[in-house]
Amino acid sequence: MATLLGSESPWTGGKRSVRNGNIIAKIRHSQIVGRGFSRGTQLPEALLQDRDKQAKWHSIPELLQKLHESSHPNSDLSHTHSVLKELSSLLSMEAMSFVTEDRKSAQESTFPITYTFDLFGGVDLLVEILMRPTLTMQKKKPKMNDDLVNDCLSVLYNCCICTEGVTKSLAARDYFVLFLFTLMTNKKTFLQTATLIEDILGVKKAMIQLEGVANLSGLVQSFDQQQLANFCRILSVTVSEPDVGNDDKHTLLAKNAQQKQDSSLSRAEVNQVTLLNIPGFIERLCKLATRKVSEATGASNFLQELEDWYTWLDNALVLDALMQMATEETEHTSTESSNESSLATSTLRHRLPQSMKIVHEIMYKVEVLYVLCVLLMGSHRNQVHKMLAEFRLIPGLNNLFDKLIWRKYTSSNHVVHGQNENCDCSPEISFKIQFLRLLQSFSDHHENKYLLLNSQELNELSAISLKANIPEVEALVNTDRSLVCDGKKGLLTRLLTVMKKEPPDSSFRFWQARAVESFLRGVTSYADQMFLLKRGLLENMLFCIIDSGCKSKDVLQSYFDLLGELMKFNIDAFKRFNMYVSTDNKVKFQTFMTQINSSLVDSNMLVRCIILSLDRFETQTEDRKVVEVLSECCLLSYLAQVENRLSFLFRLVNIINVQTLTQENVSCLNTSLVVLMLARRRGKLPFYLKALREKEHAEKYPGCLLNNFHNLLRFWQRHYLNRDKDSTCLENSSCIPFSYWNETVSVLLGSDRTSLCAIASYIDEPFMDLDRDLLEC
Repeated sequence: MATLLGSESPWTGGKRSVRNGNIIAKIRHSQIVGRGFSRGTQLPEALLQDRDKQAKWHSIPELLQKLHESSHPNSDLSHTHSVLKELSSLLSMEAMSFVTEDRKSAQESTFPITYTFDLFGGVDLLVEILMRPTLTMQKKKPKMNDDLVNDCLSVLYNCCICTEGVTKSLAARDYFVLFLFTLMTNKKTFLQTATLIEDILGVKKAMIQLEGVANLSGLVQSFDQQQLANFCRILSVTVSEPDVGNDDKHTLLAKNAQQKQDSSLSRAEVNQVTLLNIPGFIERLCKLATRKVSEATGASNFLQELEDWYTWLDNALVLDALMQMATEETEHTSTESSNESSLATSTLRHRLPQSMKIVHEIMYKVEVLYVLCVLLMGSHRNQVHKMLAEFRLIPGLNNLFDKLIWRKYTSSNHVVHGQNENCDCSPEISFKIQFLRLLQSFSDHHENKYLLLNSQELNELSAISLKANIPEVEALVNTDRSLVCDGKKGLLTRLLTVMKKEPPDSSFRFWQARAVESFLRGVTSYADQMFLLKRGLLENMLFCIIDSGCKSKDVLQSYFDLLGELMKFNIDAFKRFNMYVSTDNKVKFQTFMTQINSSLVDSNMLVRCIILSLDRFETQTEDRKVVEVLSECCLLSYLAQVENRLSFLFRLVNIINVQTLTQENVSCLNTSLVVLMLARRRGKLPFYLKALREKEHAEKYPGCLLNNFHNLLRFWQRHYLNRDKDSTCLENSSCIPFSYWNETVSVLLGSDRTSLCAIASYIDEPFMDLDRDLLEC
């Protein structure tokens, strides 16, 4: 209402006057008494018509008055429907202008039709009409006409499109949101209901609890596959945690504080559990995700058609309506067939390209894969993993890879999006990214990752282990061969093939590298690394980092992380690396180090893997190959120099502090700890601490670095000691027992200033700042 009472008024088209203010006050009163037009508070008809003409209300107040009078309980709703159709026609025209070329001019209209409709209580009236059957005390609930329900929903949705306040108002009414779910039991009202629910949940502040939906299990089980796919668009809002963003409020410090307050399961986690308890739910999602598409012959230039249509089809539910319109026979013919609306429908039916069927399927699969991905990352991950394996999700996706997922090259110049960010990409790009996210979540630290291979590739891994005279990984031995990929190539191999063809700075590369890296993460497997090395992955990564001119920070970080996992503890990988960079008077090596040093936050995981590998190789001096590579590899030689390690250590500690720690840069703290743990093993920890002290004084900031590091380690204790999963990841990735991590941190935080291994011993008294509790900031 604040906008309405500004300097420009819809009542006169000019400056608001006292008289106009009085009229507004009357309408406000009438809204409070009863939806804008209750009996006894109606405005004089002549005055209403006069203001209607001046303010260009398009007779909406008059129509709403008729709608109100014809919609009393026990009244004949046929007249109600005819009035609603008039309103629907007006509102749908304005809504269409908001989603087509006329969007700008519609938005520039100070008081759109939908705003007027809401101002006079139209939204409240429609909510009441829809919910009327639930308000009766009769045992047999009155049934509303399906067309009337659909028109009510359509008007409300159009209002949401044009007036943001309407969406927020509806979202605040929990009783109405839960009621809408009950309308989805009727196939004829399903589509409009799902569209409206999706829009409402998108702005709802508090996540809805699916437990509150009446008979949710029965509702979901009653859906056909197409309805279930649409329903996933709604579920995607209810099962994922709200986007935490990147500001200071969402540092690890803030997250930890929030988790202390919210010790119970989040609403998203509760909703995930609710869905997992629905019989057959996961199996049906797997069938949707792997369902093949019958592509019609003669569909030409798919990508061009996709681009043309997607400029205004930004909602899969809208697309679903178009598909229904194009495939169903006209149910009846009426005298209205010659009007503009019917002509437009007829034209659309004939213009709808055949390839839209493919887009239709792609847009469904995006939502289905997203829901599966979120469930894979939830608190019941192992349960979900077991079901996805049992229902052969991975083999099914492998069979779709060439025909649908990566059926042809798609340009990808979009910005890399985070997991919960809204994406304005085309359907095909969104589909590819969501597919890669799913692979990443599926493979990450889980033994089921070997389902991404076929039987021949599994045999290859066994042969690699046998040749190297090392035992096979237990997860590989335990893999159920009946659940792996079919065909000549497994899904991982197909992914590598398209990855190497992708331009080096493509954002697809980011997700591809992340997916492959997740296959390697966890306990290091020599056979897994060699499997990828034999397919040229290392050389491809080095080309992208050194020779391609790639400038994308995100993509380069994914290359560094993948390269680290690929090379860790693998002497053959370091030998291959040296062969690649030792040409051109080591210009390539210098370029490589420049890339590493240009952003240590992005490359520190690779630095950590190199340092860990060097430490292991130095204990294997009886192995001739290891000794040879140690003496020749420029990368190992560089990190073997203490001054270079110290340089990395100083920078790692200096670029972070407790207040700025995030999930992205906390790895810098752990990498600095790896350097000091390895030094402690060799009795050189005092040397490194002394060097940090000297560096502080040389930079003329005595105490600054070591005080900061002390606070970081105090945070580390609070953060990791209560997180079994995170501590296990640290142990698996470093091959250093977590007990040694914890012990080293305790030694460094020791309060005995006579201890040569305690940070406190290296801070002069005047600069001591260890008692300040920065962790509570």
